[in-house]
Amino acid sequence: MSLPEIYLKKNEDKRLRKGHMWVFSNEVDTKKTVLEQFTAGDLVQVKSDDGKILGTAYINPKTLICARLLSRKPNLKCGVNFFKERLTTALLLREKLFDKPFYRLVFGESDGLPGLVIDRFGAVLSVQITTAGIEQRKEALLAALVELLNPVAIILKNDNSQRELEGLSLESEVAYGELPDNLIIEENGAQFKVDILGGQKTGWFYDHRSSRALLTKVAKNQRVLDLFSYTGAWGIPAAMAGAAEVTCVDASESALALAKENAELNQVDDKMHFVRSDVFEFLKQARLENQLYDIIVLDPPALVKRKKDFKQGYEAYRRLNHLALQVLSKNGILVSASCSYHLTRENLHEILRGSGRHIDRHLVFFASGGQGPDHPIDPAAPETDYLKTFFCSVSSSL
Repeated sequence: MSLPEIYLKKNEDKRLRKGHMWVFSNEVDTKKTVLEQFTAGDLVQVKSDDGKILGTAYINPKTLICARLLSRKPNLKCGVNFFKERLTTALLLREKLFDKPFYRLVFGESDGLPGLVIDRFGAVLSVQITTAGIEQRKEALLAALVELLNPVAIILKNDNSQRELEGLSLESEVAYGELPDNLIIEENGAQFKVDILGGQKTGWFYDHRSSRALLTKVAKNQRVLDLFSYTGAWGIPAAMAGAAEVTCVDASESALALAKENAELNQVDDKMHFVRSDVFEFLKQARLENQLYDIIVLDPPALVKRKKDFKQGYEAYRRLNHLALQVLSKNGILVSASCSYHLTRENLHEILRGSGRHIDRHLVFFASGGQGPDHPIDPAAPETDYLKTFFCSVSSSL
């Protein structure tokens, strides 16, 4: 039986033909397609203006991105076997890259599963479903995960603002098995306790793995300041690599409490200090007290979540980098990152150039990075390339 159809306006098929998966609501020909007839999550065939089939998608008529392609094939059956096939492909790549089961298993569009992120914490899976299309098929997804990976627990991490836009519940739950009392992962030679239910996003941020490894190469005997430290993913490996001392600053009491446990777990708690503070206020006070640090890691949360937030977010990134440079010691290192897709690599480059010149410091990039290999980039979907990091050596003005 054929799926119902949606038609695109003339020339609105170009992005899909180039490989992208999204259909925006204003691209749909509403004279040929009655969007109101569909229920959020329904499967549809997407057709161009001239009637050519572009593929199978799931639809949500009430959202800006109203359809997301699952396959270039017509009349796709999206059941357990579909998920097993996509998950197996994703798993094969990760098993080539990592020798232990600690990684992002599924990264949405890049793994052919738009609206789905899965982080693997050993025998526990943290699943973030952000669209009605995947939510409607979560039982098939869970069955495929159990069959392929035999996890001890699967957590549905639902406290995500995008789910609200899709009309979905925001309450997280243990969907399968039982969550262990202590969940410990390994990254860059360190061990970390992870709080899935109480933590941010899926409970951990694997995306900076490669950049955090690079930090350990320059940390020996250095005084390190880890801003927006969360649970210590940057600071603890730096301490283990021989940093003289590490100060972790975060506004979350629970994140810092877990960071302290992680410092003890890795036997570096004697080198580490934990400060609960707004980062802007901490940097202002450090400047007043003439505190200087040899290495500063500036890894804030997304400050430009939507395109309309760009101006305000850009200014926040500028202020943060400007303040950080003012408490960086001579010949120090600033590691500056942004996970905001709408703040481009060129934007962050310009912020760092301008901040260095403004305070009369000579700043050079000696390395740059992005998301780790378990966050693969789909060249047809620029939104999958979101993370950017610059390693800056900063000295006196020439």
